Amino acid sequence: MSRCETSSPLAQSPQLPISADGEPVFPEPWAAEAFAMTVHLHERGLFSWNEWAENLSRELHKPGRAVDGSDYFDCWVTALSAVLVERGVADADALLALQRSWQRAAEATPHGHPIELANDPLR
Repeated sequence: MSRCETSSPLAQSPQLPISADGEPVFPEPWAAEAFAMTVHLHERGLFSWNEWAENLSRELHKPGRAVDGSDYFDCWVTALSAVLVERGVADADALLALQRSWQRAAEATPHGHPIELANDPLR
C-alpha cells in the first residue's frame, strides 16, 4: 500500500463527517480552523496525539450527542478547550466569555454578512 493509500488515524475517527467519496469533510470554515489549531498545538508539543484522541473520545461518548454526528466538531472544540485549560494555556472563564461574545455577534450580524466579534453589541 502506498503512502497515498494509507488512511490517517483522523479518517478512521468514529462519527467523523465524510463526503460521498468517504473523505473527511469540514462542515464549516471554523471546523477546519479548529482542526488546524489542534494539529499545530500537537506539533508544538502541547500534547501527544494519543492524549488528544482520549480527550476527543471522552467528548464523543458523552450522552446527548447528535445521532447524525453533526456535532462532531462541536465536540472537537470542547475537547480542545478542555486541553487548553488543563495545560494552563487558556482560562476557562475567558473561553466562556469569548464563546458568549461570538454568539452575541452571530445573533447581531445581518444575514449574509461575515460574523465578526466587532458585531457583539456588548463589545
